[in-house]
Amino acid sequence: MDHAPSDLSHVRRPLAQANGLPNAHYIDPNVFDEERQAVLFDNWAGLGVGADVPDIGDAVPVTFLSIPLLMVRDKAGEIRVFQNTCRHRGMILVDTPRKIEGAIRCPYHSWCYSTDGRLVSTPHVGGPGRNTHEGIDRALLGLIEIRSHIWMDVIWINVSGTAPSFEVVNADLIARWAEFDKPIYHGGPDSRFELEVNCNWKLAVENYCESYHLPWVHPGLNSYSRLEDHYHIEAPGSYSGQGTLVYRQLTGADGVRFPDFEGLDAKWDTAAEYITAYPNVLLGVHRDHTFAIVLVPEGPDRTAENIHLYYAHPQTDADLRARNTEQWKEVFAEDIFVVEGMQRGRHGPQFDGGRFSPAMDGPTHLFHDWVAAQLQRHRAPPQAAE
Repeated sequence: MDHAPSDLSHVRRPLAQANGLPNAHYIDPNVFDEERQAVLFDNWAGLGVGADVPDIGDAVPVTFLSIPLLMVRDKAGEIRVFQNTCRHRGMILVDTPRKIEGAIRCPYHSWCYSTDGRLVSTPHVGGPGRNTHEGIDRALLGLIEIRSHIWMDVIWINVSGTAPSFEVVNADLIARWAEFDKPIYHGGPDSRFELEVNCNWKLAVENYCESYHLPWVHPGLNSYSRLEDHYHIEAPGSYSGQGTLVYRQLTGADGVRFPDFEGLDAKWDTAAEYITAYPNVLLGVHRDHTFAIVLVPEGPDRTAENIHLYYAHPQTDADLRARNTEQWKEVFAEDIFVVEGMQRGRHGPQFDGGRFSPAMDGPTHLFHDWVAAQLQRHRAPPQAAE
């Protein structure tokens, strides 16, 4: 396979003339590695959710694109993300989720770190019975912290540390959904599930961004939320997706419904929106619940979709909650054959990235254009200092 940088000029054309990303961006391990840095590490990518570490001292190890990371809720209740690597000899610190009662202790030589990352103990580092040494400055050897931000309970990370602040990058989306900037409550164990899909993570984004496929892939959903009931959401360089004007609340046999979020505009009585916050977080908001899907790329052709459902109040009807989870699981599972089929299709050497419907594929094209822009920025020679 040719490892020369792909030509992205066709991708960045206006919608009606553009092609999609070339095949290599879905099947070539070298391009996957390039996108790992340019698209995922250099931007604010989703890693997990606050509900993964709900209580003080909770620590959950996560491997994100081969990097061992540790999500921790520190003693002050703040969520932090560290490299899950001891500063002594590089040992993995935590290999299974657990509660940190005292300090994070390395199982190799017992160097210990506080939940805010400080190195607090180095037993026998200066010889038997000597726990200090002038050559070991604990203040310089705390855990390496990964820049992070919490919004909609998603834990967003900027691995490179070079992106503008999350609030700047996502200012428009934060403003758009300001009504949902209030406490949201994870539904618990019955409100989280994972789907393993054999496709490149970008195909999951592309499919989520558009409603064009609804009549054929989601006939149940389309029976009441028809193609013509949807609208495009397009914010070049930041996010894209689609909305519906006919959201239908789930109702139990006894008429029970989920409580609504307070203070919502009347439009949310019937509307719902589904947006991809670039690069890898799929979000949905409704009058009575929200969800977040964090896409974790596991290789050029493998992706884990971690789905979490949230509600306006901490206590909700268990049966209705279970029905809501099953309903969404069915909808998301209906997409699997599509994204996996597109993945297989990318091995057709004559496929040119495909064309977009000028009327229906605007949100997906915006994502392609954004990915191409990240790669062009990454490939550009560094600017000489003036």
